Amino acid sequence: MSTAKSGDRLIYLPLGGAGEIGMNAYVYGYGKPGAERLIVVDLGVTFPDMDGTPGVDLILPDIAWLEARREQIEAIFITHAHEDHVGAVGHLWDRLRAPIHARKFTANIARGKLDEYGLPASALTVAEVWPATVTAGPFTVGFLPVSHSIPECSSLVIDTPAGRVIHSGDFKIDLTPVVGDPFDRALWDSVAKPGVRALVCDSTNVFSLMPGRSEATLGGDITALFKSATGMVVATTFASNVARLKTLATAAREAGRSVVLLGRAMQKMVQAATETGLLTDFPKVVSPEDAASMPRQNLLLLVTGSQGERRAASAQLAQGSYMGLKLQEGDMFLFSSKTIPGNERGVIRIMNQLSELGVDVVDDAGGKYHVSGHANRPDLEEMHAIVKPQFLIPMHGEHRHLREHVKIAKANGIAGVVAVNGMMIELSGNAPKVVEYVETGRSYLDGSVQIGAMDGVIRDRLRMAMNGHVTVTLIIDENDDPLGEPWCEIMGLPETGRSNAALVDILEADLAQFINRADDATIRNEDKLDKELKRIVRQSAQNEIGKKPEVTVVVSRLS
Repeated sequence: MSTAKSGDRLIYLPLGGAGEIGMNAYVYGYGKPGAERLIVVDLGVTFPDMDGTPGVDLILPDIAWLEARREQIEAIFITHAHEDHVGAVGHLWDRLRAPIHARKFTANIARGKLDEYGLPASALTVAEVWPATVTAGPFTVGFLPVSHSIPECSSLVIDTPAGRVIHSGDFKIDLTPVVGDPFDRALWDSVAKPGVRALVCDSTNVFSLMPGRSEATLGGDITALFKSATGMVVATTFASNVARLKTLATAAREAGRSVVLLGRAMQKMVQAATETGLLTDFPKVVSPEDAASMPRQNLLLLVTGSQGERRAASAQLAQGSYMGLKLQEGDMFLFSSKTIPGNERGVIRIMNQLSELGVDVVDDAGGKYHVSGHANRPDLEEMHAIVKPQFLIPMHGEHRHLREHVKIAKANGIAGVVAVNGMMIELSGNAPKVVEYVETGRSYLDGSVQIGAMDGVIRDRLRMAMNGHVTVTLIIDENDDPLGEPWCEIMGLPETGRSNAALVDILEADLAQFINRADDATIRNEDKLDKELKRIVRQSAQNEIGKKPEVTVVVSRLS
């Protein structure tokens, strides 16, 4: 029931995760326009690629809008411990300084990220599940357990003076998830009963037409696969998918194999799940050192790198060895995972390297060895029917996913709106409406430094990668006369061009011609000299090699 005051409004603003899959960061606000009290849901990252973000370590949401309103932020709520929801906490919290609330397992992961940057653990409070709630200004927020591909995932029940909002987070309808919370229909019915103004809902699998499958359905097929193998077996999946790790490890035990964990992320997740009491009856793990002396046919290696990451255990094994363990002809490698769009090349590269070693590669093409952690279309429609929201706001999906989700909702009589990053939606009225556009983007963690997308660093790096680089050096004496001729150093360019002469010689000759006929005014004018030297190099290189490289001019003036 609405108790909203006149002139107050309820807003929803995605800063990441809407129009893309990854880098989730959402804002809810209530109050007078421009003076709303705010809560933040999730602070996640996404991952770079060599094509668009070479050399970058992580991609973070741009929180400039939030930082400017830091005094209005009541709290940060983290729905679960996947990197695209919690990965930016350590990088961004110091700029927001709001208390963080998360369930025990998620808090364990988030605390490690705060510790890594010397941030106070006191910033984080462990939340209990619904019906327990957290009061944050005009918001009352509860963690509603839901199944997903990581333990202790939660939807958020957000009560406001303008009504109830449910933020689904990532979810699936799984009654037997192996590890974590099963989907509780009766609990969801009770939460929906008072009426829900808006359901802000996961859209990842909106194009998957079959009902989702339970994690518990995988055990039999994976056990049979392991029993059929004659050599060593290696399996990779998302390190955070603790239920899958247990499914794989249990199958190994039933097939008479000992389990070895390879990769820090996997070891960290198993440790966190064990410490928080979520992971029980996990088969005993043996060390890589002990495994080296055991019969190969008695081993299962559980390894990181299901998405083709170059430094992960899978890639290391494909290139020869890892932690003293080697693959050989007749071994089996199982990808118990879905390849995220954009990662195909990296995964296929590893598969081919494994094949060259004589390893039999098994993927999930037949659907027998992996189930998704996200709700498929029939499950989304079931969620709509349970919650019966006045509005549907799709999130966690590319634009095509959001648009399709709205179509499904409207076909079932639910109003919806496609809201992408930066689009502020008012939820107070009888229909969702766009009330403002906020400038959003992304920032990059480049080594140990955060840089903005508009800073030009990545742009320049891409230009150098595509076009190569030339450094021009010129010395000018105290009388403003060139001391010798300019010389060049090239990087990432062929040494010779169309004339079969050395490219450096061609460039230096053309630059020398210019310098020899340049007037005193040009030599004294640093900006003009810089511009002309760059122009000559680019034009000469274009004539010789068909490329216009990036050029750096260094003019040293003797005093």
